[in-house]
Amino acid sequence: MDDAVQRESMEFDVVIVGGGPGGLATAIRLMQIAERSGQEISVCLVEKGSEIGAHILSGAVFEPRALNELFPDWAERGAPLTNPVTEDDVYYMVNDVNRIKVPKLFIPKDLHNHGNYAISLGNLCRWLGEQAEALGVNLFPGFAASEVLYNEDGSVRGIATGDMGVSREGEHKGTYTPGYELLARYTVFAEGCRGHLGKQLIERFALDADASTQHYGIGFKELWDVDPENHVPGRVLHSLGWPLGHLPGQATGGSYLYHLENNQVSLGLIVDLCYTNPHLSPFEEFQRWKQHPLIASVLKGGKRVSYGARAIIKGGIQALPKNIVPGGILVGDDAGFLNVLKIKGSHAAMKSGILAADTIAAALARGESHTELTEFKENFEASWLYDELHRSRNAAPSLHKFGALMGSAAALVDSWFGGNVAWTLKDPIPDHATLKPASACKPINYPKPDGVLSFDRLSSVFLSNTNHEEDQPCHLVLKDPSIPIQKNLPTWDEPAQRYCPAGVYEIVREESGPRFQINAQNCVHCKTCDIKDPSQNITWVVPEGAGGPNYPNM
Repeated sequence: MDDAVQRESMEFDVVIVGGGPGGLATAIRLMQIAERSGQEISVCLVEKGSEIGAHILSGAVFEPRALNELFPDWAERGAPLTNPVTEDDVYYMVNDVNRIKVPKLFIPKDLHNHGNYAISLGNLCRWLGEQAEALGVNLFPGFAASEVLYNEDGSVRGIATGDMGVSREGEHKGTYTPGYELLARYTVFAEGCRGHLGKQLIERFALDADASTQHYGIGFKELWDVDPENHVPGRVLHSLGWPLGHLPGQATGGSYLYHLENNQVSLGLIVDLCYTNPHLSPFEEFQRWKQHPLIASVLKGGKRVSYGARAIIKGGIQALPKNIVPGGILVGDDAGFLNVLKIKGSHAAMKSGILAADTIAAALARGESHTELTEFKENFEASWLYDELHRSRNAAPSLHKFGALMGSAAALVDSWFGGNVAWTLKDPIPDHATLKPASACKPINYPKPDGVLSFDRLSSVFLSNTNHEEDQPCHLVLKDPSIPIQKNLPTWDEPAQRYCPAGVYEIVREESGPRFQINAQNCVHCKTCDIKDPSQNITWVVPEGAGGPNYPNM
């Protein structure tokens, strides 16, 4: 940031970073409290996407428990929850042809979806944005929060949005506009998984000092128009097994296929980022998975209409960092409030936002500013969200330690005892440190895309409507530009060219030798590179506001 440039500032009681379910729930709850109590609370919410919902990507089967607390009359208000789950099946994929339907008896209760809805989470967030705006929230889409601002005593003072109109070389173009300082008595960070500013706060305040190692997955999603004969509104399918492994040390994960409205299905594969073989390509595994007869039979005669990918935080309650700092609080996936066993985080993000709003409103009513909101921990531990996350705390570690089959069995047994089994497994190895040398692993030969069920990265990115201002500083920052070629390539065959779902990273072979190329234009903001790079050399920072994907109905 150029200190010589004077930035305009605006002051609010609360500034919220991120227009996902957690941030929007926080904003709505604050305004509801203000309306009921007569307390005056000014709230501003900034969202880096071009509109509310533009960057939202989720399966999604939505549990309305937290929404019921915000708006008991959500149906009368026109919330886009009109597709209740009608069928709920889980399969174990034995190989590329065979599968076994898992009996209901062997499915943990938390995986049952009766009473839930198969929806577009992006459209739900758009609706929540309308409700927030009607309540008086100041919504600023298209503005990326690029910097945390601090008071002299070290407490969070607010955020600054990124400058616009800066060239790749850092020079001011004719369109240059400096960012804004948005100052607040309390700032809420609701950026989603691996939030840029949330990551900085965790490091600056050592918020994860007493937490277990955090873990992640990469989740893919495609939206398809399918033949009406293959469509069953409300049908939900989950699977584990092929094309991923089922034994300890193998790549693990799971998949989903949800029947939405209007003869559409959403489908995807989630690959845990603790995989060990650097030759593995999560994107190609997703393309292979669609060839399974169980999936291909639904897609036959259909048309792919959208694509996206996003990192998923999945360490569970034992990996939750402390989420409060003086003047600030992290909610939703920015902290890790996701139920791994349920494969759901939206209701948890909303509830964490509600709890944050309750805590902030009480502090504001006492006349406090920039304090540490210590009451949040007490409020959280007294809530159903804590009970739910504590009950499922062994699910993710079991899968990490024992593989898909034995891990699922351990999670099932744990659920039978209400999550009260006396172990809490821990995995101290972070996802970036799990890769073995490329020379010690078997290369994987993936089939070429057929253009019918499987596709390449570039045609996929096209469907995500991803766009960035081309002449701007690269938002994928290398701490040491020499590492990709001098270290990552000889040791791990530079895995960035495979773990990225958007073709951002390439090894270009030239007469003078290999060159590492970053195609930042393609970035769908999944954050996988920030997580999985074995040298931890890549830092994802926000590009200009309104850049990135623009997901419709995702």
